[in-house]
Amino acid sequence: MQASFSSAEPSNTAVERRPDEAAKGERNTYRQILKSSALVGGSQVLNIAIGIVRTKAMAILLGPSGFGLFALYGSISDLTQSIAGMGVNSSGVRQIAEAAGSANEELIARTATTLRRTSILLGILGAGFLLIFARQVSILTFGNDRHGMAISLLSVAVFLRLVSAGQGALIQGMRRISDLVKMSVLGALFGTLIGIPVVYLFRERGVVPSLVGVAAMTFVTSYFYSRKIHIRRVSITVFQVGQEVAPLLKLGFAFMVTGLMTMGSAYLVRIVVLRQLGLEAMGLYQSAWTLGGLYVSFILQAMGADFYPRLTACADDDDACNRIVNEQARVGLLLAGPGAILTLTLAPIVISLFYSAKFHPAVGILRWICLGTIIQVITWPIGFISLAKCRSSVFFWSDFAWAVVYLGLAWICVRWFGLNGTGIAFFGSYMFHALIAYPIARRLSGFRWSRENMMAGLILLSLIAVVFGGFFVLPFYWAVCLGALATVLSGAYSVRILLMLISSDRIPPHLQRFVHRSNSAAA
Repeated sequence: MQASFSSAEPSNTAVERRPDEAAKGERNTYRQILKSSALVGGSQVLNIAIGIVRTKAMAILLGPSGFGLFALYGSISDLTQSIAGMGVNSSGVRQIAEAAGSANEELIARTATTLRRTSILLGILGAGFLLIFARQVSILTFGNDRHGMAISLLSVAVFLRLVSAGQGALIQGMRRISDLVKMSVLGALFGTLIGIPVVYLFRERGVVPSLVGVAAMTFVTSYFYSRKIHIRRVSITVFQVGQEVAPLLKLGFAFMVTGLMTMGSAYLVRIVVLRQLGLEAMGLYQSAWTLGGLYVSFILQAMGADFYPRLTACADDDDACNRIVNEQARVGLLLAGPGAILTLTLAPIVISLFYSAKFHPAVGILRWICLGTIIQVITWPIGFISLAKCRSSVFFWSDFAWAVVYLGLAWICVRWFGLNGTGIAFFGSYMFHALIAYPIARRLSGFRWSRENMMAGLILLSLIAVVFGGFFVLPFYWAVCLGALATVLSGAYSVRILLMLISSDRIPPHLQRFVHRSNSAAA
């Protein structure tokens, strides 16, 4: 809602209180961001640990070429889910959050019931689509129809994932962050416990059954936690269903199209690598992409679980909207910066830890993807302004432009730079996205980067650029030392700023002393 102001002149007391109240409100907002980020981020740490075990096992059991096959099947499943899901999992979060904000129990019940039924229907449609066109998908992806039966089996995974997505949207929209965390961790754990033995027993023939097993565990955990939300039973007429489904699908269509562009771009880039460089190169690219995806998902999911519902609630107030986006971007940059520098420095060790020595050629790709993900983390909150304001066409065209640039760069860079060209294309596409996202946000809400964000960006991005360039101009040992020093400096800077954003009474005494010493040194 827009803030209303009285025409009467405010009292001196009110004027004197306002800065303190504003500062207190800002600290509370940062504390909320950090609390939800810490909660979801903690789950992501566990998910990454589980992911290390899963990807390491898959890499050893399948090798680069088998891991490439695993990636292609995963892309088919992701792409089908993106098309059939109609973006309902994302638009559902907004609709549920809006209904929950009204405190109208009947509206919440109608919205939740419609979301559940729509997710089941879309799951059936998605599974049926993949069953009918399995042969054509096999020819498009692999150049032959030998994988048609395996792709048909993927339809089961698509159905389970779509239903799970609807249940997850209900949990996130109701801001039950704790349940969302438990659902994520348990789903990943149980999926890994099923997926690894299947691949161990059947090797490449077990790839698709393992994906189905992971989807089944995600469904079970999401079903359990969504049923913990007490939604009263309501009878819904056909007219009411239409009222609820229309906005769900209208906004969801924008999510679906943009998701399709993201998934479709990733799928087409994999085909470019497969056709130009072969299946083994495809596996190397996927290994770097998976690590980059784990890294960025750790930050974005930690930030986004509570961010989007909060932004939606104040979408009509430009000042509040811009403040929330700036705060979210600042926290994201402070969390992501040291991690990006550490990954750049230890990329060979990270690749060996997650996979094996056979995947060492993926180190260069991973470093370029790290550069892209740090830009993605910075610009990601800005893109939600158009969604919160229901400007779906703006959201669509900006993502369409990004997808076209990404595919064009991938086609050119793979030809010029080989396998590293995939990472260069990813970085270049997000540089382009940053150039168009900011002017769009300025037009929609008058958004400007805060002075604090510009200062943090200058410090952390400069360190990242120096470390990245160091591996091209310095001996490896000195480049690692430089990266280690930059990691320590950026980590200390980020921790100091994050602690300053929280009320002092919430900081342990030893950390209070750290902040005090840092401030004294800075002075």
